[in-house]
Amino acid sequence: MISFNSKKQLIAFLAEDIGKGDITSVLLPRKKITAKIISREKAIVAGVNHAREIFKLKGCNVTIVKKDGSRVNPNDVILKITGDAGKILTCERTALNLLTRMSGIATQTSELVKKISNKTKLYATRKTAPGLRYFDKEAVEIGGGVRHRLRLDEMVMIKDNHIAVSDSLLSLIKSAKKKHKKFEVEVENTADAILAAREGATIIMLDNFSPKQIKKTIHVLKGEKLRDKVLLEASGGINVKNIAKYGKTGVDIISVGSITNSVKGIDMSLEV
Repeated sequence: MISFNSKKQLIAFLAEDIGKGDITSVLLPRKKITAKIISREKAIVAGVNHAREIFKLKGCNVTIVKKDGSRVNPNDVILKITGDAGKILTCERTALNLLTRMSGIATQTSELVKKISNKTKLYATRKTAPGLRYFDKEAVEIGGGVRHRLRLDEMVMIKDNHIAVSDSLLSLIKSAKKKHKKFEVEVENTADAILAAREGATIIMLDNFSPKQIKKTIHVLKGEKLRDKVLLEASGGINVKNIAKYGKTGVDIISVGSITNSVKGIDMSLEV
């Protein structure tokens, strides 16, 4: 398991927003208040523990009303915060930015997961915002998806540009096999999928294959008695409109970059 200091990252997020100081909130009288974070739409909540930690960094007390993974409706309260008025307002935007983004990812992931069978897993990609990868991937998991590779050091993944730089796909696979037990190979045609399967790839990514092309490739792999030796991943151009068709092809994994790189945040607000 990769070690990640989320608190350190949250401190950096808050410092980025505050700068030299919140020159507006210091104008307020020193008084203790209670505020609530409320959802304005239906969603799956993600990031409440991180939002709580942001407020705690400034000495506020936080009660979680809706845990990560909870389904909420408009006007549902997610968090209650008590503390100095200025401190709460200083933390407001940073906490909301992370909470609304993570909830958007979890909600979008859940909608896609519903459209595929339990046998097919929805994977996140590395198409995340710098500094937010850990949080984005966590939100995917809360929504029912799988984090997949968090970093480049987790697993070898041979992609098209690696092949373009190398002598050949076969030479790259042979190099990978010398050092690693598991590796993934991205292919653009059935012939390369067969090659990768024969050479012992753990996962074969069928990049930009249509559902029809995937079914054909699976049929050939079965004929070569290779299908059960690999995991097949569909990737490229998959969205809410066509994911059900890809889910019916028989692939093991569907990876969707849009759940983290085209996030629609959930509408939430903090009310005093």
